[in-house]
Amino acid sequence: MAEEIDDETNDNKKWQGKVTARVTKATADQIWRLFADFFHIHKWFPNVPSSRGVHGANGHPGCVRYCSGFSIPAAGEAAVSWSKERLTAVDHARRFLSYEIVDCNIGFEGYESTVEIVPDGKGCAIEWGFTVDPVESWTLDCLVRKYESALEAAARRMEEEIGSG
Repeated sequence: MAEEIDDETNDNKKWQGKVTARVTKATADQIWRLFADFFHIHKWFPNVPSSRGVHGANGHPGCVRYCSGFSIPAAGEAAVSWSKERLTAVDHARRFLSYEIVDCNIGFEGYESTVEIVPDGKGCAIEWGFTVDPVESWTLDCLVRKYESALEAAARRMEEEIGSG
């Protein structure tokens, strides 16, 4: 799902997208424990080869992670893509978190994202939503497809980890 919305605070267009991956071999609580480990997202997303904490306590609002080497190309002449992402909210009961990009070299401005793990009768759904200012040389549909692919790969990797443990 994707749409362009008007940001009433500054009269700019914003891109908004949401992707979902279904997990059938793990419970919502099992998947949530992996997502709640905010500093180590690289364990689950193959397209994020490196992530680490740079500020605060892992999993607590205000903490910041540094991610690098991912598949979204860096803007300009930079050789390695990177972002610093701040956790803005966590609700363990709802299995929900939100974060924002506070600095990056990939052209994302005004980026905010949510992740919610929703139980269903046969496992759970991972819902990943985002809002971002339009990104130069990208289309919203292309960005949503990249998120879909990344989330599907992460969901499979998480299922494998839980199944082998």
